[in-house]
Amino acid sequence: MKLCLIIPAYNEARRIGPTLEHYLEYLNVQCKSGKIKDYKILVILNGCTDNTADVISIIQPRYEQLIMHEIVDAGKGRAIKAGFELALTYDVTHIGFVDADMSTLPQHFFDLIDNIQHDGIIASRYAPGAQVYPARPWIKRWGSRMFYEPLVRALCKISYWDYQCGAKLFTRTTIEKITPLLTELMWAFDVEILFVCKLLGLQVVEQPTVWYDRTDSKLKLMRSGLRMLSSVVRMRITHMNVKNNKEI
Repeated sequence: MKLCLIIPAYNEARRIGPTLEHYLEYLNVQCKSGKIKDYKILVILNGCTDNTADVISIIQPRYEQLIMHEIVDAGKGRAIKAGFELALTYDVTHIGFVDADMSTLPQHFFDLIDNIQHDGIIASRYAPGAQVYPARPWIKRWGSRMFYEPLVRALCKISYWDYQCGAKLFTRTTIEKITPLLTELMWAFDVEILFVCKLLGLQVVEQPTVWYDRTDSKLKLMRSGLRMLSSVVRMRITHMNVKNNKEI
């Protein structure tokens, strides 16, 4: 496997350094052991107004595998898509992404690498066997289970325990196929990725993960939840004309 790992970063000056150090050291060990042949980490800065770039620049000289790319506008979906497009310019076989806050530790992302057998694999905080630390308050799951997840299942005909977990891995061929069709620029892009994979007949499996909730997450529960609901509806309308899936 030749891995390209994308890390979107919006004003992550405080957290990006430790995340990169942990991932770079861990992946270096995996390369030396022969578990992966090569890797790159692409940090996609999107709309940063702090010194995230300076922090990365200090680390870069020690790791040739670390690449920084900056786009002007904010938006996690926009950053991931830009990362996909850049990753496809390199000689890699698999492309994935993780959050900058290290909610997914390197060894737990590597579980995806160890278990990918199809077109893609996604980490799940809610599938049987998953572990979340600290335990999530019920309010974090209530809104999603009552409104968001039923809407996704009804509109998109896809069913996963966890659509939004920020750790996903795909084959290069999958990314080549789905990237031109991605339109969501913010938080609902995870659902769009899975929906487009379904439209194209690609198989993406789900695996329970170990997740560390960060108290300073940028996702504001109520406001972002409402925006994701509207984004799913908009995304579904956008893809009405995709003809590859005969069920929809």
